Amino acid sequence: MTGAPGARRLILPAAAVAAILLGAGLAFALTGPSASRSPATTATASASPAGTAGSGQGQPQVPRVSLASVRWSGFYGVELPVSAQAGPYDSSGGVAAGFAHTPLGALLAAVNIGVRANAQWGPRIFGTVIRGQVTGPDAAALLAGCQAAYDQAAQSGGVTGGQPLGTVDVTEQAFRWITYTPAAAILDLVSAGPGAGGATVRASVQMEVVWDGGEWKVVAPPGGDWGNSAAELPSLAGYTVFPGQGGGH
Repeated sequence: MTGAPGARRLILPAAAVAAILLGAGLAFALTGPSASRSPATTATASASPAGTAGSGQGQPQVPRVSLASVRWSGFYGVELPVSAQAGPYDSSGGVAAGFAHTPLGALLAAVNIGVRANAQWGPRIFGTVIRGQVTGPDAAALLAGCQAAYDQAAQSGGVTGGQPLGTVDVTEQAFRWITYTPAAAILDLVSAGPGAGGATVRASVQMEVVWDGGEWKVVAPPGGDWGNSAAELPSLAGYTVFPGQGGGH
């Protein structure tokens, strides 16, 4: 488990707007729908089940993915899914790299890279991740936004030396495929954490990954702000829950 010695643990206060990747989604769920998408307007695709005869690389699919190899690894309080078969194969230095060129590899890349592309973990992590594993026209804006958010929070919180801002109490709970090809995939990821009064707060963030240079990369969110891809999620209906995460966590 990755964690910073002596780091403060954050239990998702309403002010934690920059707390986590999917953190953007959870912050939305706690603070209201000021700038988010609606699950009802999520992009759709004319998809066919994975494994259909004659499906080519360019034909979108909704893949059937076995989660039997998925295990959990702690990252500053966030429980992240990992797989010996699908990745990440290298988690040194707080960065997750190396994912199989499969639907499960794409799913795990979206979660593990996306969570790390956040100001919460400090520039050593988010800078490395965004520069090397995030692509798209808004990648520079995401990096600049993370740096600005980190600088402000570190100054107000007395955090020095580029250290993480603290740990968080979040689980990546479920997912839903929108479309998949071997070249690109879009899916909704659900994060969950404790809200007011002990209730579970859930939010969905739409993620896109592309196969680029022999690895999966995450496409930066619109405007470089994860909140622009986030929506409150009242129910897990229609989503696949990761093993061991249960609908009530």
